[in-house]
Amino acid sequence: MNKEARVQFVINTLKELYPTIPVPLDHKDPYTLLIAVLLSAQCTDVRVNQITPLLFAKADNPYDMVKMSVEEIKEIIRPCGLSPMKSKGIYGLSEILIEKHNGEVPQSFEALEALPAVGHKTASVVMSQAFGVPAFPVDTHIHRLMYRWNLSNGKNVAQTEKDAKRLFPRELWNDLHLQIIWYGREYSPARGWSLEKDIITKTIGKKSIIEEMETPKPSKKQGTK
Repeated sequence: MNKEARVQFVINTLKELYPTIPVPLDHKDPYTLLIAVLLSAQCTDVRVNQITPLLFAKADNPYDMVKMSVEEIKEIIRPCGLSPMKSKGIYGLSEILIEKHNGEVPQSFEALEALPAVGHKTASVVMSQAFGVPAFPVDTHIHRLMYRWNLSNGKNVAQTEKDAKRLFPRELWNDLHLQIIWYGREYSPARGWSLEKDIITKTIGKKSIIEEMETPKPSKKQGTK
């Protein structure tokens, strides 16, 4: 199967498995999505969805957020990890949204990436999920699967993003990045991975990875008394 056929197989399989695609992070508008994505760094979406209602009950817009102190924000978001950095980021970006953007989340990569604690991946998620602008945010699932599927070399997330954008049609980017995340969680996780369940990797995956998965692991020898 050539690369074009493998890409089409991925598209067709994911469309069949995920005809409707839920957004993993609960939110109601671009601002609450931005905060949720920021909190998701090195934290599970499940944990973020447990914490954001507590935070948004006090402040679900930048005007209310700056009425809180960084310390108050930090206490609420502590379970998400990296709370000192994230709390400063949330407070700082809320200030900038009020001062420079009339309290609204800007609709450009450049303006989003200029905000405190907002990197390219966070900006890409907001642009795609809040504003429908084609983007391909690469998280650990997408990075892992693009390598397993032999569609990228696994060198770094920047290269994986370039490869994904080059291989997949632009009009499918926003759907595909979510579909691949869900597929990675359900069928091709980093740990506890079963090749039998992982139809995409089993069909088009990197030969060395498939061979490694299919090779029986040697059993530990019993010590003799």
